[in-house]
Amino acid sequence: MTAPRYAHRHRAATSDVATRERLIDAATEQFAEFGFRRTSVRDICRAAGANVAAVNYHFDGKLGLYKEVVSRAIQAMRETTRALIVPDPALPADERLRHYVRAYVPLIAAREAQVQGGRAGWIHKLMRHESAEPTPLAPWIADEVVKPRVRHLSRILAELLGTTDDDPRVARCVISIEAQCLSYAPNKFRECALQGWPTTTTQIAAAAEHIADFSLAGIRQIATEHQPGA
Repeated sequence: MTAPRYAHRHRAATSDVATRERLIDAATEQFAEFGFRRTSVRDICRAAGANVAAVNYHFDGKLGLYKEVVSRAIQAMRETTRALIVPDPALPADERLRHYVRAYVPLIAAREAQVQGGRAGWIHKLMRHESAEPTPLAPWIADEVVKPRVRHLSRILAELLGTTDDDPRVARCVISIEAQCLSYAPNKFRECALQGWPTTTTQIAAAAEHIADFSLAGIRQIATEHQPGA
């Protein structure tokens, strides 16, 4: 192979890689802002400075490009999942639950990351769209991100309730705790409607302690008064 021909191929390969990354960057912004269904390939390519055919060439279509964006989101969310799991599994179940809530609520309430478009921001936006209008990738996201967290929390709650993971009380407690944590996502309306809505780091930490205290008290009550299947 002559040097000029090699140089030409090298430039072409470099250009392909650059185009691919520009498409991913543009798609990440568009999908996070508008969701999968309201984002067009033409808009992505316009933002990326690429030909419309490039999406088929690099990703085999819009869904393939979306899958690449979601894959990067999943990688980041796996890191979050690892942060929610206490490093020492020998700790008492109530302390493992506190660790989960203490780590989770500040992430959910991370206003700056969401408003300014940081990593957590685009992922939260993307997942909100996915929750409202699930795409064919929803089962994959659930398997990779949601279910591992649910299994971890279910094991803790089963231990606290003195029962097994398949006890319906466990699932109800998981939903209750998750709902409390998720309610602290930034929401301008709630700030206007409810006085004292936590916005500072100290206030958010206090909210996490409240969720843990409130949940543990409820779990103890449920453990003594309710029977499986009731």
